[in-house]
Amino acid sequence: MSTPLQGKVAIVTGGARGIGAAIARRLAADGAHVAFTYQSSGDAAEKLVAAIAAAGGSAQAIRSDAADPAAIVAAVEKVVGQHGRIDILVNNAGIAVMGLIDAFSLDDFDRTVAVNLRAVFAGVKAVLPHMGDGGRIVNISSTNALRMPVTGLAVYAMSKAALSGLAQGLARDLGPRGITVNNVLPGPVDTDMNPEHTEFGASQHAFMAIRRHGRPEEVASMVAYLSGPEATFITGANLLVDGGFAA
Repeated sequence: MSTPLQGKVAIVTGGARGIGAAIARRLAADGAHVAFTYQSSGDAAEKLVAAIAAAGGSAQAIRSDAADPAAIVAAVEKVVGQHGRIDILVNNAGIAVMGLIDAFSLDDFDRTVAVNLRAVFAGVKAVLPHMGDGGRIVNISSTNALRMPVTGLAVYAMSKAALSGLAQGLARDLGPRGITVNNVLPGPVDTDMNPEHTEFGASQHAFMAIRRHGRPEEVASMVAYLSGPEATFITGANLLVDGGFAA
């Protein structure tokens, strides 16, 4: 088995379920030690650590609230204390609160920004002192950053679209160190947050060129590529994994 990330240390935020769990499994399968954070899915986190270990990989779960910058710093310091450095940061944690603007509360707005945007900035700041030249930062954005064909997700789309400017700016700031910063933009993916076999799930296929939900592993493969040795010249990019949703 190819292990292009052998010896690397990775952090994946929001990694206990869905896309995050698939990313953790893939990076571990590629040889990295993967520390992933979770907030409330303790049972799922423990099962994922066990599954990765059973497959020959190395992982640990850290309880951490993505909306709390101090918790992000504490998670990073725990990993650095055990492994000495961080080579890969995957900012995956995110939330989607639906609601038309006239009924959307400022509290929901603030929490969306805190988890989907501020946590990315805080995570990068926490990791950078411990990331050597040639590190990798990958943010999980959304195809909705480019296309929003339904109502009720304006704030979610805004929070994901903002990651584009952040990644492009960070790519400039960190380019001299060979650290790449990229966004992966999934379309509808079959997880418990957006299951395919529901009325809403099926309705999304009308907007797509490939009329099915994606699989978490298909997103994880893009993250693994961007984290690996073949992606050294890709930075500041928004890479769609969306079945043509934004085409």
